[in-house]
This record gives sequence, structure tokens and C-alpha cells, in this order.
Amino acid sequence: MQDRSPGSAYGPGMRARITVITLGVDDLDKALRFYRDGLGLETPGIVGEQFEYGAVAFFNLQPGLMLAVWPRDSIAHDAGIAGSSRSPTEFTIGHNVRTRDEVDPVMEQARTAGARIVKPADETCWGCYAGCFQDPDGHRWEVLWNPELLPDD
Repeated sequence: MQDRSPGSAYGPGMRARITVITLGVDDLDKALRFYRDGLGLETPGIVGEQFEYGAVAFFNLQPGLMLAVWPRDSIAHDAGIAGSSRSPTEFTIGHNVRTRDEVDPVMEQARTAGARIVKPADETCWGCYAGCFQDPDGHRWEVLWNPELLPDD
């Protein structure tokens, strides 16, 4: 790995410290129910409702990483940009599991919670086992077992 610290031969670089992934949603209550009740993610619920454009829900993913769901209109207002049409191909969130046998139950849990299965789990050409679903707002999640990238827990 290259040293990108200030003063190194490569100069200063962005130090990856991703702590929150925010998804724009059309219906905050529906997104809360999907992620909390359907997928079982921990959350204090919707916070910030006392502020115009402030209502958001945060979910604990793993130490140091949270998922936020925030209405699309609020994101546009906060960023000072016009809202745009959504696309499920903009990015994919990968949920890596420890064993191959965990993939199908997670996919089924997502389907039961209201997700649309867009790619049933199957063997991949790169040696993984993976499937994809879309949450109620069309965000694409990949549930995968990758023997090269096993989670620590």
C-alpha cells in the first residue's frame, strides 16, 4: 500500500474514513420499516423531525459505519441542487457474509421485508456466491460470500 501521508513521496491524499452511507428515499416511514423491521438493523428511529428537511433515520451497520435514509427532497435541499430521477445502477452496496450458506437466507429475509429480487443468488465467474435485491426505493444491494473478503466478526 502506498504511503499517502503528508510529506510522503506520493503527497497528501484522501484518507478513507467512510462512516455514513446515506440513501435518498421517497417515503421515510416505509424505509424505516424495511430496514428496521424487515432486515433487523438497529436504529433509534426517525430523528430530526423538528427541523424542516431534517427528518432522517440512522442504522448501525458495524462499528464505525452507519446507514442513513433521508428523503430525496431533503438531500436536494441540503445540497442546493435540483432533485433528479433515480437509477438503480448508480451504485451497489455489498453485504458480505461469512459463509456461502448465509446468502440465500439473507436474500429471503430481504424479499420477505419487501425487497425485489433482481438477481437470484448463484455462483459467480470470480469464485463467489452472490445475489442482488432492490430495496423499496430501488437501491441495489448485493448479498455475497467472497472467500477472499470474509468479514472479521
